[in-house]
Amino acid sequence: MNATPDILCIGSVLWDVIGRSETTMRQGSDMPGRITQLPGGVALNIGMALARFGLRPALLSAVGRDTDGDALIAACQVRGLTTEFIYRSDDLPTDKYMAVEGSNGLIAAIADAHSLEAAGDKILRPLTDGSLPSPYAGAIALDGNLTVDLLGQMAQSPLLAAADLRVAPASPGKALRLSPFIQAKRGTLYVNLEEAGLLCQTSFANSSEAASALLARGTIRAVVTDGSNPATVGAATGLITQQPPQVHVTRVTGAGDTFMAAHIAAELNGHDPAKALSQALEAAALYVSGETTI
Repeated sequence: MNATPDILCIGSVLWDVIGRSETTMRQGSDMPGRITQLPGGVALNIGMALARFGLRPALLSAVGRDTDGDALIAACQVRGLTTEFIYRSDDLPTDKYMAVEGSNGLIAAIADAHSLEAAGDKILRPLTDGSLPSPYAGAIALDGNLTVDLLGQMAQSPLLAAADLRVAPASPGKALRLSPFIQAKRGTLYVNLEEAGLLCQTSFANSSEAASALLARGTIRAVVTDGSNPATVGAATGLITQQPPQVHVTRVTGAGDTFMAAHIAAELNGHDPAKALSQALEAAALYVSGETTI
């Protein structure tokens, strides 16, 4: 590798298969639309967005040594991502995510990240074999598609004690996997209102209420989004809440990843908390409106 990466993106790297209809959909709907296959996964989506913001991300994940995997690695490289640290498995297939979206948002989705889970701590070998500096002191974007055991290990690991950890749950169904980072008082958590409620075992009316509750539970810093409603960054220094730009929504898959990447990029570029949140909300709004590409 010619240069040290600006950030490590650890988690799911897979193919997104997305069906989109321009009409309102509900459970059981059968509508015309478009089906696309694009590189995806939380870690990869964040990495692609970080690359668009001018950073040099490296991926730590598991990708099968199959046709889908070869094509996915090539697609990552074309998008400016470092793939040399990815664990390539001979016996695990490349993971996939499938979603159906209507004009009213996400209808249903299934994430098949079983190969990533089966690979376990093999994806972290570059942090222990000398491929990357150890202990790692740079920024890390981590997604909750890893197993509970591995996430718990990472929350406590001395290898990551000096790292700037940024953690997202990947989906509400995996929100509780972030609990070890609250208990270890490590990292910045990026969650939506539903995920914050799951972590706190309650429900919240707004993002500022959720961020306050996460801090009270021991979270060092929380970034809470709520769709088109105000988002909040909460830390020991206080809360910052801002309203996202209002746009026409044409897609939702990947919006949270774009927001997180934009927020990280803004902070790594030295912007203050208020400016970083503003830039992240603007980037996410452009993304959901279809004004930016993956």
